[in-house]
Amino acid sequence: MTWLHSRIRSAGLLAAAALTLATLAPSSFPASANGGDGDDDEGVVLSFSTVGDSRQDPVTFDPTTAPLSAQDGIWLQNTKAWSRILNSIQAQKSNFLFFDGDMIMGYGWAKAPTDTTVNGIVGSDLMKFYRQYGFWRGMVAGLMQNGTYVVPVPGNHETQCKACGKKAKIENEDAWRANMGDLILDTNRFQSLFGEQPSNVNVSDNGALDGLTTNQSQLSYSFDFRGSHFVVINTDPAGKDAHAPTTWLDMDLAAAVARGAQHFFVFGHKPAYTYYYGAVTPLPVAPSGLDNDVASRDAFWDVIEKYGAIYFCVHEHIFHISQPRAGDASKPGKAWQVLVGSGGSPFEAGPTDVTVSPTTDRDYAWATVKLYANGKVNITAYGFDDHFGSTHVIDKITVKP
Repeated sequence: MTWLHSRIRSAGLLAAAALTLATLAPSSFPASANGGDGDDDEGVVLSFSTVGDSRQDPVTFDPTTAPLSAQDGIWLQNTKAWSRILNSIQAQKSNFLFFDGDMIMGYGWAKAPTDTTVNGIVGSDLMKFYRQYGFWRGMVAGLMQNGTYVVPVPGNHETQCKACGKKAKIENEDAWRANMGDLILDTNRFQSLFGEQPSNVNVSDNGALDGLTTNQSQLSYSFDFRGSHFVVINTDPAGKDAHAPTTWLDMDLAAAVARGAQHFFVFGHKPAYTYYYGAVTPLPVAPSGLDNDVASRDAFWDVIEKYGAIYFCVHEHIFHISQPRAGDASKPGKAWQVLVGSGGSPFEAGPTDVTVSPTTDRDYAWATVKLYANGKVNITAYGFDDHFGSTHVIDKITVKP
């Protein structure tokens, strides 16, 4: 397996490296994409951007009608939208990019192929996983070289096997660590980029706290940096799909409070609350996230509310910011859910759905967050429409201490 993994990964990275120069070439953006949106940068101690779902779908991909290149049918990545978002984030000089999962199509079973012929290896799910990871890593390499640390978050397309009943597999979790583990967390690279390292890094296997029996190291993890606490959670662990590690999260955030952390940011793939888009009459969208188990979802959101955390998520290929419990008399709350699953995957809302939905439901979008010395947090969402028009500010909120 070691030799096979090494050869597959090398092939993918070489192919991706060849593409990087083309996809990350400098281009011009409107002022709003470069931070010229009225934000006062004085007193900013840290900034980060977040988005997810850049993978392409082999079923819906049609190069004759989609604004995509033919290579996307091979690598299953929306290179046109994703590279433009990457360019914008680089221009904004974000310290971090938290990518919230579904960077690859994946969705297979990344076990060693039984057919060890060349065709058997090349056609295996394992090869497809590594090839797609390599391409994505090549696309984000420019950020890492120019001051933005990439923090990966596992999604269901990374951990789950569709043909197995959309169940997460141990082999897929192993493939995640093999392809993303060097980023989780490279303290030397932090030192090189920022002149300081993260503290209180926890990348250990804490899954047993939530009844998990598979290794969750580097799938759910956390760290402190410049007075804030950052937590990544695996929302589709093997043996407990569509559930958050709530017990561990509660303990982790409590420890961060005891250390004096000022802000708490949680990043997961699946939303706690499904966005039922449709401005007049919500469309008949099935629960797509943690709300498939409402009691478990509520326990998770209780923790988010308890610590005043902000939860960033994706999975639905759409943008939406909400305070799910605002106005809820039974469980009042103020915590924010920021849904930014709009990194290039096929949109949830079809062209005709937009007649009753906000126009931003078919925007490629990301959020950039600025943290100020006075404790204020600004969250600004940027995007451009499915016709690749000008970049604009979609929404902006300020969270005061």
